[in-house]
Amino acid sequence: MERLGTGIGWRPEIADAVERMPGIDWVEAVAENVCPGHLPESLVRLRERGVTVIPHGVSLGLGGAERPDAGRLAALAERVEALGAPLVTEHIAFVRAGGPLTASPRLEAGHLLPVPRTRDALDVLCENVRIAQDALPVPLAVENIAALISWPGEEMTEGQFLYELADRTGVRLLIDVANLHTNHVNRGEEPGKALAELPLEAIAYVHVAGGFERDGVWHDSHAHPVPQPVLDILTDLASRVSPPGVLLERDENFPEPGELDGELGAIRGALEKGAFEREAAERRASAEGAAPEVPEEGTVRAEAVTEPARQRLALAQAALLSALVAGTPVPEGFDRVRLGVQARALAGKRADVVAKVAPELPVILGNGYRRAFLGYSHGHPMTDGYRRDALDFAGYLLAEGRLEDARVRAELQEWWLERSGPRPRSRRPGVRLARATRRVLLRR
Repeated sequence: MERLGTGIGWRPEIADAVERMPGIDWVEAVAENVCPGHLPESLVRLRERGVTVIPHGVSLGLGGAERPDAGRLAALAERVEALGAPLVTEHIAFVRAGGPLTASPRLEAGHLLPVPRTRDALDVLCENVRIAQDALPVPLAVENIAALISWPGEEMTEGQFLYELADRTGVRLLIDVANLHTNHVNRGEEPGKALAELPLEAIAYVHVAGGFERDGVWHDSHAHPVPQPVLDILTDLASRVSPPGVLLERDENFPEPGELDGELGAIRGALEKGAFEREAAERRASAEGAAPEVPEEGTVRAEAVTEPARQRLALAQAALLSALVAGTPVPEGFDRVRLGVQARALAGKRADVVAKVAPELPVILGNGYRRAFLGYSHGHPMTDGYRRDALDFAGYLLAEGRLEDARVRAELQEWWLERSGPRPRSRRPGVRLARATRRVLLRR
């Protein structure tokens, strides 16, 4: 694996700062936010300077019960080619459930949800990873995710699950040390134990990010500074292996460039501390004549995945997701309180993302946007992407007569009609002028 060095997550909001930031060897861009035919100029300039750009997917759902969608794989491959990336990454998670395998409506989580660490789930995940590997033009690395909830009846630890996945498929691993910290707080899992069980030689690179704790629950926000416990886990990892690359993730509440540079400095310091500990341990081992530790071989499983395994996983994931987004009963064995926290977090994130993809809605609805959307989300789970969700939300408000202000109702209807018709509304100058004049009059 090539050495990547120190990187930062590229986001449009900090694009200029990233270009000027010293010591940035590579960046990572969310794959779904990049259009292959119209790359952001900032990414083009970075590539021209020789900065590696790696696409990071969030919607493939490799941990889901269904096989990966060919269209999504093709889109991911297009982004790899457009960016000239040496690697592409995704998550060990499921993001949708329902559909033909369960004879139920398809539901979208709009978020990364944990896969149960069972033999069924591992078998399905391994086959899904192989399908993705065959469809992608460069090596694939998959990331461990953060979770608020635990599945009942799990058969493996996170380290064992990741070890078998890498052993059976040859996939590389993107280890997120912030997610290890999240799972330590939320699920009582020891980061050091997970690191000890990992196939360290399979690590492609490492994520570092911040979050916050509220009422005993750690939220992996990517919107706060990296805390010391996360840096300590990074040091622990670096004391065991020299990671090919380390990347700082920040998605919201972007600080001044100097603060980001300070976080990168703290990350480099944690790596240096770990490297010093690793070299000291190697010297001691050499002086004592100890043989290097050899990881135990993973258990070899049958290559073929049976359809019953997929169906069992599909039913379990659909029941969980339905409880989270549609208010159906909590499946047996889950913590009801923790599931409530997760459900509220999903609804809140959904409101935030819809506000980003359709920024006109918070403007039209004003301070009532969030309250209205959260009320809508309780009985209306997302069944497609966020853009469709924005249209459905606006259509719901209009159809149910929930807008008392005539001006707001008229403006929202104008917005909905612009985007929901079978074809774009007329672009003729006279028609556009009439619509613009109508909008101005509505605001008076």
